[in-house]
Amino acid sequence: MRKNKGGDPMYPYSLMALVSAHAEDVGQEEAAPTFLETALEKFAETPATTWIAVAVMVVLALMLLLIGKTRKQWTAKAVAYAALAIALSFVLSLIRLYRMPSGGSVTPASMLPVMLFAAAFGMGPGVLAGAVLGVLQYLQGGYFLNVWQFLLDYVLAYAALGLCGLYKPLKKVKGGLYISMVIAVLCRLVSATLAGYMFWDTAFWASVVYNGFYLVPDTAICMLLAVPLHKPVLKILSSK
Repeated sequence: MRKNKGGDPMYPYSLMALVSAHAEDVGQEEAAPTFLETALEKFAETPATTWIAVAVMVVLALMLLLIGKTRKQWTAKAVAYAALAIALSFVLSLIRLYRMPSGGSVTPASMLPVMLFAAAFGMGPGVLAGAVLGVLQYLQGGYFLNVWQFLLDYVLAYAALGLCGLYKPLKKVKGGLYISMVIAVLCRLVSATLAGYMFWDTAFWASVVYNGFYLVPDTAICMLLAVPLHKPVLKILSSK
């Protein structure tokens, strides 16, 4: 092998390695992501649980805002009927026509009292009454993994029953009460499904099916009983 002036036979190869390394460094510098690309990459890397946690906080904030705006609706009469509706719903929830193996059960219309209360007094009082019922359901023998699971499984799931307060703007719509009941139960289903998917290692659609298995018949019972009951009950609740 021909030697260089310094007598090092590896000199050409060392020089080639340095040139190659420099070229790689230049290529890396040229391929460096922009600030926007980096920002979007971090945005995309944020886990779904974080976004759901943020969404839960937003929903809680909206609930507090809604309750604050409806403070004037909390008359002594509203408080008394709220307590009665919560107590009746809680007692009915203790009667289980069918119990699911991992939580949830079909009851004799345990959601109906709070739903009718919300229909009479509006979403703000209804959401708060539902949230209180959810806490009672947890105290009855619920499961606690963390704050987010507790909120989704109990507080938000039962607070959703207060969406029956949509009956007020839907009052003139045919079947407005039943539409508001379906919306309320769907929101409860979404909350329970997210809890099952995020915290109980259940596939998303499996969680939908599981929770729907007891919520659908429970809702059907509520609707059947609401047919003869809703007019006289709402008349009593709305009387001055």
